[in-house]
Amino acid sequence: MLSTLLPLLQAPQGLGQTTLETVMTLDLHDYILRPVIAVAVGLALAIVYRSTHKGLSYSQSFMQTIVFVSLVVALVMMTVRNSLATAFTLVGALSIIRFRTVVKDTRDTSFVFASLALGMAAGLGHWELVGIGTAAVCLLALLLFATNFGALYKSEFILRFTYAQDKDSSAYLEKIQQHSKRSNMLHIEPSGDSRNLRLTYDITLLKEATAEQLTTALSKTDGVSNVVLIVSKNDVDY
Repeated sequence: MLSTLLPLLQAPQGLGQTTLETVMTLDLHDYILRPVIAVAVGLALAIVYRSTHKGLSYSQSFMQTIVFVSLVVALVMMTVRNSLATAFTLVGALSIIRFRTVVKDTRDTSFVFASLALGMAAGLGHWELVGIGTAAVCLLALLLFATNFGALYKSEFILRFTYAQDKDSSAYLEKIQQHSKRSNMLHIEPSGDSRNLRLTYDITLLKEATAEQLTTALSKTDGVSNVVLIVSKNDVDY
C-alpha cells in the first residue's frame, strides 16, 4: 500500500521543482531583453513625468533616477531569482545605504514606486504586467494633468502693477478683461503717501492673447506703472 502511494506523492513535487527551475533559468536572450525592456519602461515614465510636471521643483537628475531605478530593480530581480540566500544577502548589503534626499513633491514619489514596480515585473519577465502597468500609469498621469485634477482653479500668471489713485480705474480693468478669460484680485497695498496702490492679480490669459501683449497694453495705460507678470504654479495659495 505505501509502496503504491509514495510514487504518487513524489511525482507532483518533482514536477513542481522542474517547473520552478525551468521558469527561473535565464539565458543570454533574457539577460539582454529584460534590462532593455526595463530601460524602455523607465524612459516612458520619465517622458510622461516631464510632460505632466507642474511647479518649480523640476529636476533633471530625478528624471534620470526614474530610468535608473527601473533598470537596477530589474537587475536585482534577475540576480535574486529563486535563491533565498541571495535575497537575504542583497537585503543585508542594501541596508547599509542611507538616502537623505528630501522629495519636494509627493507626486514624484509615485513615479519612483511605479518605476520600481514595473522594473520588478520586467526583471521577472511578466511582459503582460509590464505593458498593462506602463500604459495604466502613463494614461492616468496624462489624464490627471489634462483635467487639472485636484486643483481649486488653474492659474497661469501673477500680475503686479502700481496704480495712481487719482486716475480712472476702468482703464486698466478694461485692458485686463480684453486679454484674460479670468482675473481675481489677490492683494492691495497702498503706498506711504496714499497716492498709489500696489495691485496683485491672478489671471488666466485668453488663447489668442500673449503675456507681452498684456504687459504692453497695461504699460501704455494712463496711471499704471511698474508692470510685472510672473509665471505662477498651477496651485496658488493666498
